[in-house]
Amino acid sequence: MKLQIKNGRFVDPASKIDRQADLFIADGRVVGVDSEPAGFAESGTVGTIDASGCVVCPGLVDLSARLREPGFEYRATLESEMAAAAAGGVTSLACPPDTDPPLDEPGLVEMLKHRARLPEFAKVYPIGALTEKLGGKHLTEMAELAEAGCVAFGQANIAIVDTQVLLRAMQYAATFDFPVWLSAQDPYLARDGIAHDGEVAARLGLVGIPVAAETIALATILELARVTGARVHVTRISSGAALEMITAARDEGVAVTCDVAVHHLHLCENDIGFFDPHARIDPPLRAQSDRDALRRGLASGAIDALCSDHTPVDDDGKQLPFGEAEPGATGLELLLPLCLKWGREMNLPISTILARITSDPARLLGIEGGNLSPGAPADICIFDPVASLRISRESLKSQGKNTPCLGWELEGRVRYTLVDGQLSYDGSWG
Repeated sequence: MKLQIKNGRFVDPASKIDRQADLFIADGRVVGVDSEPAGFAESGTVGTIDASGCVVCPGLVDLSARLREPGFEYRATLESEMAAAAAGGVTSLACPPDTDPPLDEPGLVEMLKHRARLPEFAKVYPIGALTEKLGGKHLTEMAELAEAGCVAFGQANIAIVDTQVLLRAMQYAATFDFPVWLSAQDPYLARDGIAHDGEVAARLGLVGIPVAAETIALATILELARVTGARVHVTRISSGAALEMITAARDEGVAVTCDVAVHHLHLCENDIGFFDPHARIDPPLRAQSDRDALRRGLASGAIDALCSDHTPVDDDGKQLPFGEAEPGATGLELLLPLCLKWGREMNLPISTILARITSDPARLLGIEGGNLSPGAPADICIFDPVASLRISRESLKSQGKNTPCLGWELEGRVRYTLVDGQLSYDGSWG
């Protein structure tokens, strides 16, 4: 199939392009920018998309999206979450290994990738389990999992308490140059905690999780990364102190990168309000000073990328008292508008804003996506940057309707999403 996307504002952060341009697609690949390639229209029908008033950019790349399969289909299905990804302009996503059973065997990884192979679906890049059953005791066969399709290895939100096991895991990963993705939270300091250990938690009588739970766990991760030479990616940091530690380690030559979840750019402990269970997130929403430090860090590039941390929860798990509610928020459909909101508030150029959800996460995953240079996959998001959308349960395609952003008015409505040149979402009527 051949396709011409015309009259749009073409923004490709990887190529440092931001201008009015037409895009030409054939056989699922970008074949030209600006000028029609020789012989493009000579054989076969050429479809067109008029992108007037819209931004044409690489499809979004999300570093953390739980699809809830296998094992948690009552919370969401692959079909519902892929529909949410398409509606959000997401064309590539990494899924954590905390499924049921966890992604610790090649057969499970192959099954997930096979299920996600439909043309209209986003491309799925599994993060394999670092230890069997995520139990933190025995290492998985990482080489076999990599052959099955895993692009990195981690523990999702489950810490490896035994530091010798973590050392061995990093040594194994370093031998094969596998990236290790870890969240930083000490399970003992965080035990029974449900909110940031600050004024709001004290006033509401909630058990707090101190910033030290993040920094102490992070200190161990960084030291072991230094010792082993492993490539480590710290997922969803939540505090300014953690960012300072990562920046210092990177300056010393440690191979460490990090990302932040989109909700942590806009919300802080005050947004718990009167025990709003939608604001129960892991890691917890921290102080306003932490939120502001994360915003600045993402703008400067000290934080490498932005993710949705998409975690759909069913109503039975969310519509409970704050302390009993399951942590998590849906985010696939909010990644773009919330990223644009952050970027506008920080007075950043659109190419820098979009880089954090396209080319930068693609680099961390080591995938082809995230750019629209000739020869690249035609994974494309076309969005109206000023069209508003109101976030409601009815507007969300995801089966999980849990988000603290319900009722928000945001700008940045996706009009079309294409995966390998195939239309996976058409919101032009909205």
